Amino acid sequence: MAAPPEHKLLTRAFVLAWFAHFFHCVATSAYVHLPGFLKDLGASELSIGSLFGATAAIAVVSRPLLGGFVDRVGRRAFILGAGAAHTMLCAAYLTIHDLSVAIYVLRALHGVVEAIIFWILFTYAAEIVPASRRTEGIAWFAVSAQIPIALGAVAGDAILAKASYQVLFGVTAVCAALGFLASLPLEDPDHAPVSVPSRGLVACATQRNLVPLWFVGVVFATAICPAFVFLKTYVMVRHVGSVGLFLAAYSLTAATFRVAFGWLPDRIGPKRVLGPAMFAVAGGLLLLAIASRAIEIGAAGVLAGAGHGLVFPILVGLVVDRARPAERAVAMSLATSVFDVGQLIGGPLFGSIIEGFGYSASYGTASVLAASGFVVFASWDRIVDAGREPG
Repeated sequence: MAAPPEHKLLTRAFVLAWFAHFFHCVATSAYVHLPGFLKDLGASELSIGSLFGATAAIAVVSRPLLGGFVDRVGRRAFILGAGAAHTMLCAAYLTIHDLSVAIYVLRALHGVVEAIIFWILFTYAAEIVPASRRTEGIAWFAVSAQIPIALGAVAGDAILAKASYQVLFGVTAVCAALGFLASLPLEDPDHAPVSVPSRGLVACATQRNLVPLWFVGVVFATAICPAFVFLKTYVMVRHVGSVGLFLAAYSLTAATFRVAFGWLPDRIGPKRVLGPAMFAVAGGLLLLAIASRAIEIGAAGVLAGAGHGLVFPILVGLVVDRARPAERAVAMSLATSVFDVGQLIGGPLFGSIIEGFGYSASYGTASVLAASGFVVFASWDRIVDAGREPG
C-alpha cells in the first residue's frame, strides 16, 4: 500500500537533491587522496593536518554567519551558487604544482564551498521530508554522502594506479559539474508562516537543549577525523590494506544501515540508538589502532561505518526537532559545522600524536574520545531533559 502524499519520502525534489548531493560528494570524497599529493610535494604529517584544520576553521566561521541570510532569502540560490563554485575550484587543483600559498588559498575556498553544499542540501532535504519520518528521511538522504566515500576512495586508488593526480582532479571537476546540473530544477520548499521570529545565531547556538547536541557532534567529528585525514599516509607507511578497502567497507556499511535501519530511531527513540552507534564507531577506530592485516582494515571500516550510518541522521534529526522553525537554517549550519570543528581540532591534534607516538596511539585516542564523549552527552542531556541547568 502506497504511503499517503504527506508521508512520502521519494518525491521529485528529494530525488533531484539526492543526486545533486551524490555527485558533489563523489568529487569531495576523492580528496581523501589529497594528503598523498601533498606528501609528494614535501608536506609533513603535521603540516597536512594543519592545512586541513585551517580549511575547517574558515568553514566554521563562514557557514553559520550565512544561516540567518538563508532563512530569509531561501535555499535555491545558495545551492546553485555553491555548485558552480565547486566545479571551478575542483578544476583549479590542476594549477597546483608546489607547496605555495596557492594551495592554502584553494583549500580555504574549497572548504567553504564544500561546507555550504553539505549544509544547504541537508537543510533542504530535512525540510521536504515528512516530519513523522524525519530521521528516516535524513538517513536515506545521507546515503548520497556515504556511497561517494567508497566511490571517491576506490576511484582514486584506480586512477592513481594508472595516471596522475591531475587526472584525478579533472574527474572531480566533472563530478561537481554533474551535481550542479542535477540541482538546476530544484525550487525553494514551501514554508508555513512562522509565528515566532528568529532570535539570531547566538541565541540558537546557546539554546539549552541544543548545546549537548553540539558537544556530541564535535566529539564524533573529532574522533573520526584521523580515519579520513590520515588514512592515506597510514596505509602508505604501514603497508597494510588500502584507502579504498577501508572507505568502501565504511561507506557501504553506513549506507546499508541507513536504508535498512533508518526507521529505527523514529520507532524506538533516537537517543536509544545513538549510544550503540557511537560505541560501534569507537570499536572501529580501536581496530584501526591495532590492525596488522588487510582484513582487519576492512573489518574496522564495517564496524565504524555501521555506527556512522546512524549517528549522523540521529544528530541532524534531533537538531531539526529541537530548533525553532524560523531558525532551522541557522541550526543546520551549526549542526553541519561540527564536522568542520572536528577537523579543525582533530587535524592538528592527531597529526601531532602520530608524529610523537605513532598511528596506534592516534587511533586509540580517537576510540576513547568517541566512547567517553557519548557517556558525557548522555548524562548532560538527561539533566537538560529533566529541566535542570547542566553543570
